[in-house]
Amino acid sequence: MKFIKTAVLAVGMLLFAQGATYAQAPAAGPTVAPFSDLKAIGAGIVIVGAAMGIGMLAKAAVESMARQPEIATNVQTAMIIAAALIEGVTFFALIIIVLQVILGK
Repeated sequence: MKFIKTAVLAVGMLLFAQGATYAQAPAAGPTVAPFSDLKAIGAGIVIVGAAMGIGMLAKAAVESMARQPEIATNVQTAMIIAAALIEGVTFFALIIIVLQVILGK
């Protein structure tokens, strides 16, 4: 619950800071699209989400191995496959974000 409150506060402060930037007089030169810097924040959210997912997966696997040591090899195999799938989705999301940054300019 504390993480959710922190995330909501961070997003609120980000939006407040973005609004304060555009409350000033416009500068001469090329204009920057609003929320154009959020791609880097999106990459960070992807990494944090993947880290939390793999951490929770490892925690559950270690707890189940501690309760039933005779099936530790089966649990370990399933954990490695699930972690690889999580990492694959993470890399796919990061590639999409990097392509948007490169091609978006």
